[in-house]
Amino acid sequence: MGAVKQLTRSTLALGARALSATDPDLAAIVRRHGVPPFWGRRPGFQTLIRIILEQQVSLAAARTMYRRLAHHAGAVSPESLLRLGVPGLRALGFTGQKAAYCVHLAEAIHAGRLDLTAVAGAEVEAGRRMLLQMRGLGPWSVDIYFLMALRRPDVWPHGDLALADAVHRVKRLRRRPDHNALTLLARQWAPWRSVAARILWQDYLSRKAR
Repeated sequence: MGAVKQLTRSTLALGARALSATDPDLAAIVRRHGVPPFWGRRPGFQTLIRIILEQQVSLAAARTMYRRLAHHAGAVSPESLLRLGVPGLRALGFTGQKAAYCVHLAEAIHAGRLDLTAVAGAEVEAGRRMLLQMRGLGPWSVDIYFLMALRRPDVWPHGDLALADAVHRVKRLRRRPDHNALTLLARQWAPWRSVAARILWQDYLSRKAR
């Protein structure tokens, strides 16, 4: 079988089996919870806006803000955000910084400086460079887009605190790993790092729910 280009439900299960065969700790999570959910998002402008809104706030707060935007704008598109501008987004409860980031992204797409179809067709590192040129899209945001929306199989989210907590517990480490230690540790899960992240998120969320 050739290299997997995109996760599907079947390749997610394949990746979970491959990781379980080489990592007893991940295997224990899969035995306990099964193959992780096929979390996914629709690629495109709307998802990038949602990712910007999710930075440094709870997912519930970000969902509320996005619903308010969608209700007011009708359709969340580069054109509708440009019509609102920073003042209009501030009136909907956006911080000044997030409003500026969203408008900057809308301007780049509207002007053709950013082509999301080209991002989707690019190799991960090339696509990441395109998105990282946008203000408000840092390494974590871009990695989440590639992992969740473009469903690439081998992306490890930069600086994800939930994953750091999960690895700390699952691997029985003395302290929570920092970004560099976590990135180094995650190399053992290539070419299925996205699947490893989903397995660990599943364990983290199940423990948090309890």
